[in-house]
Formats: sequence, C-alpha cells, structure tokens
Amino acid sequence: MFRTWLRSTMIMCAVVAAAILVLAAFYPDPMVVALAAAVAFLGLGIYAPRHPNKNLVPPQPEANTRPVLPEAARLLLEALDDPVVICDLTGRVVLANRTSRVLVGSDAERKHISAVLRYPEVLECVERVLSGGDAESIAFTILVPVERHYQARIAQAKTGEATAGFVLLQFHDLTSMRRAEEMRADFVANASHELRTPLAAVSGFIDTLRGHARNDTDARERFLEIMSVETGRMRRLIDDLLSLTRIELNEHNPPMGEVDLVAVVRDAAAVLGPLAEVDRIQISIEQSAPLWVVGDRDELTQVFQNLVHNAIKYGREGGTVRVRFGTSPGAGRANPPQVFASVQDEGEGIAREAIPRLTERFYRVDIKRSRERGGTGLGLAIVKHILNRHNGRLQIDSVVGQGSTFAVYLPSASVQALPVQDRKAV
Repeated sequence: MFRTWLRSTMIMCAVVAAAILVLAAFYPDPMVVALAAAVAFLGLGIYAPRHPNKNLVPPQPEANTRPVLPEAARLLLEALDDPVVICDLTGRVVLANRTSRVLVGSDAERKHISAVLRYPEVLECVERVLSGGDAESIAFTILVPVERHYQARIAQAKTGEATAGFVLLQFHDLTSMRRAEEMRADFVANASHELRTPLAAVSGFIDTLRGHARNDTDARERFLEIMSVETGRMRRLIDDLLSLTRIELNEHNPPMGEVDLVAVVRDAAAVLGPLAEVDRIQISIEQSAPLWVVGDRDELTQVFQNLVHNAIKYGREGGTVRVRFGTSPGAGRANPPQVFASVQDEGEGIAREAIPRLTERFYRVDIKRSRERGGTGLGLAIVKHILNRHNGRLQIDSVVGQGSTFAVYLPSASVQALPVQDRKAV
C-alpha cells in the first residue's frame, strides 16, 4: 500500500512541476507562478492519503476479549444455595455468589482465585483445570471458626474462541451428612456405656424380686424406689443425648433472631425456683437494662437453665446463686462488642487442672455426687456446643473452697435505637 501511494505521489509532483514550468514560460510574472504553485501543492495535500504508514495510524482501542457473564446467568447463580465461584481462563474471579462469601470473602470479584481461596488442595485442582485438564472433584475441611466439610467440583467451559471461557467452582456442603454419621456412632458408643450401669441395676433388682424377695414387702418397696430412680436417670440421659445430637447437627448454622439476654436468664431461673427452694438456695439476679444478642431463644434458655441448675446442685445449702450482666467493648471487626451473663455459686469450687475438661461429655469432677443429684455429665457439653453455634464462649473461674463462676459471652446485636416492642424477638 505504501509503495502504491509513493508512486502516485511522485507522478502528481511531476505533473505539478511541469505545469509550473509552462506557466513560468507564458506568464513571466512571478506572482502568477507563485499562486499557481500554491494552488497545486494545496490540491496535492488534499489528495494525498492522511496516514499512508500503518505505524502512524492512531492506536485503536483493543477489543475486550475477556468473557462477560450474562446478567441473567448472574441472577440465577446468586439464587443458588450452594456456593459457586466462576473464573476466567486467567484465574480471575468473574462471579462469586452470596453463599460463597464464607469461602472467598465478600470482595472476591476481579481478584485472582489464589488470592481469595485459601485451601491448597482446591487451588491445585483449579490450576490443573486452568491448564486444560479434565474436570476434578475434591473433598476438603474447614476447621475454623466451626468445622465444616465441603465437596468441590472444578470444571472448564470454553466458548468458540481459544482464549475465552470460564472455570466453574461449585461447592457442596457435606457438614450435616458428616455430622449425622459421627453423631450416630457417638450416640451408640455413649449410650451403651452410660446406660450399662443403670440397666444392670434394674435387671438385678428384677431378678431379686422374682427370687427370695418375692414376699418381702419392705425389700420390694425399697427396690422399686431404686428402680424408679435408675429409670429416671436413664430417661434424663437419653433426653440429654438426643438434645446434644440435635444441637451438634445444627452447630454450623448460626442463629438469625435477636433476643434480650436479661429476659432469657430471668425465665430460665424462674423455672428452677422450686428446685432452689428445696435446698434453701436463693437466686439473686442483678437488675439490668435489656441486653440484645443474636441468638436462638430456646437454646440460650437451655444454656442458662443448665448453668443455674449446676449452681444449685453443687452450691452450698442455704447459700446464694448470683447472676450478673455486663458488656465488653470490641476491638475492631475481628472482636466485636460482647454481652455477658455470669452465674456464681458458693460451692466447694473446682481444682484448676479439672477446669479444661468440664465441657467434655460425661466428665464429672465428683462422679458419686453428680449421680446422686441426677447429673448426666452432658450439661456443660450442651452449653459448649450451643455457644459454638452462637459464636460465643464460656469462661470458667473457680477457687477451691469459695465457689465457681461460669460466664457466657455472646456477640452484641447490631440493633438500632428502637422501642422494645419494635425489636424482633425469637
């Protein structure tokens, strides 16, 4: 193209030069010759191409070769309950739906997948698929803040162009299924272990009543009373095991409602009032304005029923169980403000080395006294798992000979200054 333009330009220049020479011969006036030359070169400038050299052409904006996800597809993927992340073939996140934020955060889009997904085994699969490999599937586990199990499937979907396409990361939450399997095995093991003793006792008394104590009225009444106590213990044990299993199955799903912690504690203590009167124990609850937390009312009621019940069972006869409330300031987004309620008894106290084990299943500091008072060894384990679901914590302080304090810390609810009747309760 450039050579053609050059040839045409040279011919035009020769024609113009010849025309100027002819004019100079017939019109010796220099003004006429200059005017003709000016007009000729002006016409040549208009005729000549503006940009004969391709290197001089102003750069045109490059076409956007990055694939764009249709808006309808984005809306559909946002509606899915399973986490979904879509990347382009460079590994940059094009879409991360709402349920994927627990895995990649809330600002993952336009970032590279390796910057937002922190699980090496999954990233290795993504790298292989991005390199042209076949679709892959892998199971992985998240340990914090609550243990969760996922199955990830990574597959590539190409368009007609070699550089266009997507990589789909689909995650399926297996936590409920895994927990059900674990709970089933734990339930069988725990139930068989803890039920063995009362079942053996009941069976022995039945054999005795069928044998030499058949006609002994006093022995029959005494044995029937013991059998009633043991069957009651088995019933409480099974109820607590079922309650613990149900709580653990739902532990990874945080509650959504808002409750007044002060009202929850007062309701829990009111139910236990008659039990405290038997041991002449007074329950003293500090006056406090409403303290709102995000939580499940029934589960939090169970937490404080267990704690107050323990304080009554292991407190000093004729003593006082004191309940206090308070708030703890936060320290940034990682540590938001908290609300706490503490339950203090006047019992014998707990040795320091035993405190870390108090929330283990069936752990008892004083096995004999616990069984005499109807304990199953599951109360604090239930408290621990409920607080895990609520993103809370249990703090235990105890001095031997003086008593123990169990403090429950829960994240404060972000509630606007609304009238009490306008707040959402669960």
